[in-house]
Amino acid sequence: MTGRRLYVITFTMMLSLFLASIETTVVATAMPTIVAQLGGLEIYAWVFSAFMLTMTTMVPIFGKLSDIYGRLRIYLIAVAIFLIGSALAGLAQDMPQLVLFRAIQGLGAGGIQPLVFTIIGDIFTFEQRAKMQGLFSGVWGVSSIVGPIVGGFLVDQVSWQWVFWLNVPFGLFAAALMIVAWRDVNPRSPGKIDYVGAALLSGGIVSLMFALFELNSGASADWSMFSFALILSIGLFVALLWVERRASNPILPLDLFRDRLFSTSIGHGFLAGFALFGSTSFIPLFVQSVLGTSATAAGATLTPQLLGWVTASVIGSRLLLRFNYRSLALTGMSLLIVGFVMLTQVSVATPQWFLIIAVGLSGVGMGLSIPAFLIAVQTTVPRQSLGTATATVQFSRSIGGTIGVSTMGVILAMRLANGLVSAGLDPNQASVSELLNSVSTSSAGTLDSIRIALASAVQSVFVVALVAAILGWVVTLLAPRGRIGRPVPSASAAEEAQIEESMMPME
Repeated sequence: MTGRRLYVITFTMMLSLFLASIETTVVATAMPTIVAQLGGLEIYAWVFSAFMLTMTTMVPIFGKLSDIYGRLRIYLIAVAIFLIGSALAGLAQDMPQLVLFRAIQGLGAGGIQPLVFTIIGDIFTFEQRAKMQGLFSGVWGVSSIVGPIVGGFLVDQVSWQWVFWLNVPFGLFAAALMIVAWRDVNPRSPGKIDYVGAALLSGGIVSLMFALFELNSGASADWSMFSFALILSIGLFVALLWVERRASNPILPLDLFRDRLFSTSIGHGFLAGFALFGSTSFIPLFVQSVLGTSATAAGATLTPQLLGWVTASVIGSRLLLRFNYRSLALTGMSLLIVGFVMLTQVSVATPQWFLIIAVGLSGVGMGLSIPAFLIAVQTTVPRQSLGTATATVQFSRSIGGTIGVSTMGVILAMRLANGLVSAGLDPNQASVSELLNSVSTSSAGTLDSIRIALASAVQSVFVVALVAAILGWVVTLLAPRGRIGRPVPSASAAEEAQIEESMMPME
């Protein structure tokens, strides 16, 4: 695909990714106003959780569907679901309705995000892809920055409904461009969809997410519900493995995991997502409650991480044309480790500039390693499995981040409770949120005790993130060596035809 058609498709994919990725941050700004009008504060968190739950569930399924039925048809279905959810969310009359419609939105977003990166793999050569991955990472970064601003403007100047309705005209425009410009360029995987595998995969993910949400509830968690959901999830995943080994066209091809590059990419994605996305949730908490800054200053602390990620993605993707992808990924993971080593040293006396450097290094580390693995996988997997492979790599990061947030939330609550007991305070006298709110109203002695206990708890979270980052570095070290984008010199003509874009001999 070349010329004007290529430019139109590229713009369409950037717009689609922007709409899907901005949805979390733009809604966060509007939620206080929405709750004030609709009520339902007790299920406030489910407005975000429902979106994340359905989006995570659908990522691998949409990837496989696009391999079977083609990119255009599945892309249009994903956009249609996303826009229906957006339109309904703007019409919500109460909070349960909003949660339901956000779940529908998430179903569509779970298709749009993997399809965008899959289509990039379809229409660009290796050299072009190395440049474009960085550009699309920039789109994700811009959406994270612009989202709160757009959400605040719409709420203040128009109404909160337009936070959702604004997706509709832009989404229809993107769909129209795609219909006009797209030409199918990827070979399709023959056969019908593996419905049993899709049901087991969806059920396993949903059960696991419910268990994690319950785990993250802390002291109010229903442990019987957590145990049931976790056991159900394990059972469904075991059944999934049994079914996929026998399916003629599995929703999750286990053959891909026999490839060392693909397996290490999945392991890296899970551990890096666990470390970064899990710990990032607690950095604003530390800055605001321990260092005593404003909410705005706390949020701004994460900006260097975002900018570092985007900048390193752009530069690192281009460096793939000259350097080994494995070396870039190891460099990135090394910087991520350095950033977390710094974060494990935080205390009540830590200056904010120290945190900014640490999170900036972690962002650069992710920006160097994530695109390197994604491009390497897209270059080596069979073309008819490109959608499945791309979606699975993205899914590994998403599920790793979700498990990381839940695990670190439990560790934070336990360590905070122990720290408060050591300081002579009663952790059961109030909820964690009430204790944190009391930071600004407590006496000097109590204030110092709460801050010290909270600093120690957050430090423990960063230690867990550091361990995950080190394990991610070890997994990256196991990745096969080789430069991507060059043909294997000794390959036969049949092999070259089968692997259109391959790696050099791997050690």
